[in-house]
Amino acid sequence: MEIIKTNIAGPVIIEPRIFKDSRGYFFESYNKKEFDEKVAKVDFVQDNESCSTYGVMRGLHFQRPPFAQAKLVRCVKGAVLDVAVDIRKGSPTYGQHIAVELTEDNHRQFFIPRGFAHGFAVLSDIAVFQYKCDNYYHPDADGGISILDETLGIDWQVDKVKALLSEKDTNHPLLKDFESPFIFDYPLGS
Repeated sequence: MEIIKTNIAGPVIIEPRIFKDSRGYFFESYNKKEFDEKVAKVDFVQDNESCSTYGVMRGLHFQRPPFAQAKLVRCVKGAVLDVAVDIRKGSPTYGQHIAVELTEDNHRQFFIPRGFAHGFAVLSDIAVFQYKCDNYYHPDADGGISILDETLGIDWQVDKVKALLSEKDTNHPLLKDFESPFIFDYPLGS
């Protein structure tokens, strides 16, 4: 696998080595040893999958410590714009984001460490989105930043007027209204 660093420390884009022939293709979507060596030592404990239609926007979600989650995400059908926003107190890139298009054709994956809010927008008619998490879902630790926060400068590539959002996602605070004290320190563990 090839690791592509981003302009924010921590998140990386992963491009698999794909073997194609007349029968189709094959690639390793996850190899713990290689992931630990090249990306981070993470013990994933839960796999999730969602199916959504064009214009669905989900996020920007995170879980509060001690139930914070790192995620390894990919789109196995269709296309999504996947976004991670740095919410680590003291980070030089606090409030900045990374956006990457994940598609069934490019087979890219996106690793999002703890300390980031995560969301995506569906760019195709249907998208099947899979993600590994290094901590179990804890509803009481659920948190979010508004996916509609204009100050984040995210071009979701979806008309927000036609976007399909959950009621929960429309009620998350803007980043500027994110409650203090901050819950993620930079670097993590400090």
